[in-house]
Amino acid sequence: MASRIGQHFLQIPGPTNVPDQVLRAIAAPTIDHRGPEFAALTLRLLDGLKPVFGTEGPVVIHPASGTGAWEAALVNTLSPGDRVLFCETGHFATLWQRMARSLGLDVVFLPGDWRHGADPDAVRHELDADTDRLIKAVCVVHNETSTGVTSRVPEIRRAVDDADHPALLLVDVVSSLASIDYRHDAWGVDVTVAGSQKGLMLPPGLGFNAVSRKALDAARTARLPKSFWDWRPVIEANRHGHFPSTPATNLLYGLEEALYMLQAEGLPQVFARHTRHGAATRAAVRGWGLDVLCADEREHSATLTAVVLPEGHDADRARAIILDRFGMSLGAGLGKLSGRVLRIGHLGRLGDLTLSGTLAGVQMGLQLAGVPLDPRGLDAALDLLRAP
Repeated sequence: MASRIGQHFLQIPGPTNVPDQVLRAIAAPTIDHRGPEFAALTLRLLDGLKPVFGTEGPVVIHPASGTGAWEAALVNTLSPGDRVLFCETGHFATLWQRMARSLGLDVVFLPGDWRHGADPDAVRHELDADTDRLIKAVCVVHNETSTGVTSRVPEIRRAVDDADHPALLLVDVVSSLASIDYRHDAWGVDVTVAGSQKGLMLPPGLGFNAVSRKALDAARTARLPKSFWDWRPVIEANRHGHFPSTPATNLLYGLEEALYMLQAEGLPQVFARHTRHGAATRAAVRGWGLDVLCADEREHSATLTAVVLPEGHDADRARAIILDRFGMSLGAGLGKLSGRVLRIGHLGRLGDLTLSGTLAGVQMGLQLAGVPLDPRGLDAALDLLRAP
């Protein structure tokens, strides 16, 4: 392994680089999580999270990963044997539906090619055919971390409404929250699932559910077993700034700093920065003469780009060379994309110069791996980043 001098580039699509000011906040001394100072912090956090999710309703914080927040979304709203509709958009949509099956739910899994987002027409067809209204929830991954494809959630909501169907809408925003425009209330989402380790610029360890009134009503009669994941005691304790179990105290210190940073930059500016970086990355990939996995121009992710390597070239070998020579980590292909794609993460607290260095490292590494490409690809990205 080559000697690594300089900063390690963590360019996977999460966990992302944690800004220094967030790390310093996390390093503060732990305080009594049942005392008045911590209660005041909790109330500030719960209020500060609402604009990030685009909601006026409650946001539940779990000391967990995004996977825990998935489980909380399901067990709080559904009962054993309930039918749920999932859309196959990639590796994480596949994992979520497997979880639903393991919990005793009856899963309808709409097939997909991993190059497109959830199909609103297919969702509408399934709901129209469900004359007995057995489907209790539609579950969609907003931004599929394994593919770099962003589903059009407002169109999924419209499909549910056009079918005049009472199903809940559950949406995973683990790799899009605080990076891509998302609106829990305005888009009619019932449960939003998120994690701390991506756009929120924190280490892993916090999971989130934004919850609609309809979802809270469903929770009153949902019969899937739950204890730790139960929203009701959390929401009740939160009214006074507390939690029913021990919270991840120091991560919450970091969350307050991250929310301050997002507010200072402004969410519209955060979204615009990510959109610009996504466009610059795709410009480089196409300039190299390579393919972007996402096949629909309306669905390109602003937080990561999955690059398809030509037949006969191993993406994992290219990633290993890039890590060894340049100290940069890229995302692996997951599931059926293993060895076929590498994923460039461009989310979190990322500036133009960091992205430029990232793309230069990718270009050099692909060349060392023997992947045929046009070196003018980097120039295409820099031209876009130079533009005012």
